[in-house]
Amino acid sequence: MAVMSLAGCGSSDHGKPPAHARTDDAQPRQAPLKRIPGVGDRLWDRVPADSRQVVVVYGAGRNSPDSTIALFDKHGSVWKQERSWSGHNGRRGWTTNHHEGDQRSPVGVFTLTDAGGVNAAPDARLPYTRSAAFQAPHYWKKSSWHDFDYVIAIDYNRVKGTAPNDPTRPLGQSKGGSIWLHVDHGGGTSACVSQSASDMRYLLRTLDPKAHPVVVMGDRDDLKA
Repeated sequence: MAVMSLAGCGSSDHGKPPAHARTDDAQPRQAPLKRIPGVGDRLWDRVPADSRQVVVVYGAGRNSPDSTIALFDKHGSVWKQERSWSGHNGRRGWTTNHHEGDQRSPVGVFTLTDAGGVNAAPDARLPYTRSAAFQAPHYWKKSSWHDFDYVIAIDYNRVKGTAPNDPTRPLGQSKGGSIWLHVDHGGGTSACVSQSASDMRYLLRTLDPKAHPVVVMGDRDDLKA
C-alpha cells in the first residue's frame, strides 16, 4: 500500500534543515560541454540518445548522505549546466546492488517520467498526481512532514506512466522501490534523493517529457568509472 512505499523513502534520523547554499548564481561562464562532466563511459553509455535533460546527483562519497545536484540541458550537440544545488541521498550512501532497507541510494541511470505530491503542481510538465495519500506519517519527526509535498519518481523498480506511489515493483519487493526526488528534511534518506522545496518546484517546472529527462546518480567515484 502507498504508506509502506512512503515509509521506505523517508523514514528517518533527521538533523536540522540544511542551508541549501546555491552555486548556480556564482558560476563563471562555461565553455561548451561535449558531454556531462564527472560521468564516465559506463554510465554515459546508458543515457538515451534522445535525452536532452539530465539531472546528475554527485554523491560526496560512497558512504556519505551528502550530494550536489545539477541540471544539464542539451543545446544542439553540446550540454550546458543550467543550475546546481545541495541535497541528500541515502543516509548510508550508495550501492550498485540496492535492496529494501539498506538505506543506500542505487547508482545508475534512470528515466524521470512521473511526478506527484501533497501539494498542487507548480506548473509541472511531467504528469502530476496530487493526492493526500503522499502525506508523510505524523509519527515521523516533524521535520519530515513535508518531505512529499512534491515528488518526482525515479524509474527504479517501478512501472512508468503510473503515480509515484504506485506500489508495483516489477523486480520484486526485495529490490526496493518508491525511490524519489523529494523535499529535503535536513539529512540522509532511506534511498531517495532530496532537495529544497524551491529546487523541487524548479525541476517540476523545467523537466519536460519531450526532452526525455533522466537522472544519473551515484557517488563521484562510481559516476566517473
